Order: sequence, then structure tokens, then C-alpha cells
Amino acid sequence: MTEINDFILEEFYKIITSNKVEMFDRIAANRTKHITVALENIYQEHNASAVLRSCDCFGLQDLHVIEQSNLFAVQRDIALGAGRWVDIYNYAISDNPTDDCILNLQNQGYKIVATTPHTDAFTIHDLPLNEPVAFFFGTERQGLSDEVINRADYCVKIPMYGFTESFNISVSVAILLQTIRQRLELSSIDWKLTKKQQRDLKIDWCKKILNGGVALEEEFRKRFEKEF
Repeated sequence: MTEINDFILEEFYKIITSNKVEMFDRIAANRTKHITVALENIYQEHNASAVLRSCDCFGLQDLHVIEQSNLFAVQRDIALGAGRWVDIYNYAISDNPTDDCILNLQNQGYKIVATTPHTDAFTIHDLPLNEPVAFFFGTERQGLSDEVINRADYCVKIPMYGFTESFNISVSVAILLQTIRQRLELSSIDWKLTKKQQRDLKIDWCKKILNGGVALEEEFRKRFEKEF
């Protein structure tokens, strides 16, 4: 039996170019929600935008942004359109947005991972990945809040061999994601999106690139109800 979202994607694929179809199929097949990133109160826009770009490049579908006192703003010349493809979740409207973010991720089954150079608990090479993990990053100057560190299931660090004790945050995210992605690729963990998640994601992408994409989706839904 044809599902409505299968029908909707087929209709969208009749409209967009074959190049876009190939690109969406290829990229969605390598997307993941098994790992995600949460930024806590990042105040430098170019760093936050670079992290967004890295999330897209390494196939992460979600980015969580805690806006305690600094609002998240994307610098287009750095993000290079990544905000169009990555789902950004903002936490800013309560007295404790950090708590909101942690609880939301825990409710989705994520283990909370605090990234900090001041621990020998795990490195990016031996951190357990059998369950979904959310990597929390703080600012270069202050790092993560005590709340994140105290509530984390794991702490992790990137091995360093020089006098400086921390990387720039955007560099830290890129190094960590490259290593974690490689480990997942070599593992037997089921870390990619399901076929249905891929399909629904491709529908969202189609809506984003087409003028009136939301209206088209509604039109396809009505047509499906008549035909099936």
C-alpha cells in the first residue's frame, strides 16, 4: 500500500531536477541523528556558524543551541548555506535553557557528553557510541557550565600535545566529528537514518528549495486522498 509521504516525495521528485534528486538521495542516506551537537552560550558568531557548517559536512541532521545570554546568529559567508539543511533547535525562552536542552535530549534517548580538556575519563577514540550521544561544547574562555558537566553521562577530551590546553571551539567540533564519524563508519552500530526518516527529510528539503513548497505539499496530500 502506498504511504502518503511516499506519494508526496514522488510528486516533488517530478518537479525538481535530476541532479537534486541524486544529491538528496545520496546525502540523506548518509545523514545521522545518532550523534548531535549542543552549543552552550557561544558568543562568537563566526565560531557558531563554522560549527553549523561542520555539522552539515559530517552528516549531522540536528544542532542544538543554548542561548543563555548570547543569541545564535548565522554568518552566511561562513555557514555557506548549511542552515538550510541542518535542523537547528534553539533554547532561550526559559530561566534555564541548559536544563531544557539536556532534558529534551535525554527524553530522546541521548547520552549527554561534556567536552572538556580537564578530564581523563574518555577520549574521542574510546568514548562509548553504542547509544545516541549528544556532545556539549562551551566557550573557549569559560568552557561548559557546571550544570552540564555535573549532569553528563560521560566526559570526553581531544588529545593534545602542545602547551595550549584547548582548541578553538569550531576546530574542536570538526576534529571530534571527523573521528566519531569514522568510528561509526567502521562499526556495526545502526547509526544512519531509517528509510522513512530519510524520505521525510527529503520532503523537507524539497519544500525548502521550491517556491511555494508548503502549498505544493498540501496540494499533493489532497490529491493522494482523492486517488487512494
